[in-house]
Amino acid sequence: MSRVLVPVKSLVRGPEGLGGFNSDDYTAVISARSGIAMNDIHPTVIIEGDVTLGDNNRILPYTVLTGPLEIGDDNIIGPHTVIGSPGQDTRNPRYESDHLPIKIGSGNIIREFTAIQKPAYEDLTEIGSNVFLMQSVHIPHDARIGDDVVITPMVSLAGLAKILPGANIGMGATIHQRCVVGAGSLVATGAAVTKNVRPYSIYIPNQPLRLNEYALEKFELTAFRDEAEAYVLRGEIPEVASPIRDALLAFESLHEASGRGLY
Repeated sequence: MSRVLVPVKSLVRGPEGLGGFNSDDYTAVISARSGIAMNDIHPTVIIEGDVTLGDNNRILPYTVLTGPLEIGDDNIIGPHTVIGSPGQDTRNPRYESDHLPIKIGSGNIIREFTAIQKPAYEDLTEIGSNVFLMQSVHIPHDARIGDDVVITPMVSLAGLAKILPGANIGMGATIHQRCVVGAGSLVATGAAVTKNVRPYSIYIPNQPLRLNEYALEKFELTAFRDEAEAYVLRGEIPEVASPIRDALLAFESLHEASGRGLY
């Protein structure tokens, strides 16, 4: 079965309901921002509800997109990815989620068997831009994933988790509900994270925290190495304005609100 190129800004569920992609089942609305822009959508993709696409997205075979859902530009999604299913909330497993939105930025890669679920307690589940979600990643209700995050295969986040910009989560790690993983941090493969992880730190269970030198290099922050290290090792926040200080203050605010401990 060949793919189809669809000039579309948004797709809404057609009168025939769900099923494989069929041009008779969906109404295409041309982008007011860019005119006709081509999104490459495989014929087996299922799109239901209010789903808005930007430009130059590739939606690969057997992916399911359920609105309300907003997707930016230049994303690669699938195959076999599910975005927009209800959150798995044990307090209310059958809650009404039809009106609850997910927002996804631009330049993301979302690989096979990844699930991104609708919010249950807050107003949005959100993925930023330039995020790489590898195979079989679980993004739960109310999660917030910042720009430039990398989440590797088989990672599972619990509800209301916050992964801040530039963080990297190692294969098979699990993140407890409401935990905050700080900007530029690294969580070890297979780690069970039950507390918040400091920005620019490397968290390996049962080992002291150390500075994530790689993140400082990657995001061109080596000039602020001393400030980052002082926070990772001693919890000191610099007094002088800097990108590091901004990231630390953002983390501290979320840390306090989360009710979680701190590694």
